[in-house]
Amino acid sequence: MTIAISKDSRQQAITSIERYFREHMDEPIGNVAAGGLLGFFLEEIGPLVYNRAVADVQERLQARVMEVDVEVHEPEFVYWRKLDKKR
Repeated sequence: MTIAISKDSRQQAITSIERYFREHMDEPIGNVAAGGLLGFFLEEIGPLVYNRAVADVQERLQARVMEVDVEVHEPEFVYWRKLDKKR
């Protein structure tokens, strides 16, 4: 599965990679090389991050589903109890 990003996000990511190289590496990286590096990361590491995010969402949704019975539970057979309280 290829992780796709918008054209604008791609350009921002390339700009960020170029800046990172300027500030932290001995040599700067060009626009084409930064784009290639971004493509590599999206293809090689992107699925790892994506799968972790999906697992996190599943975990959170399962926790919410487990709480549904508490949130929407209605007591049963309450008619007579309500009537007895009024008397």
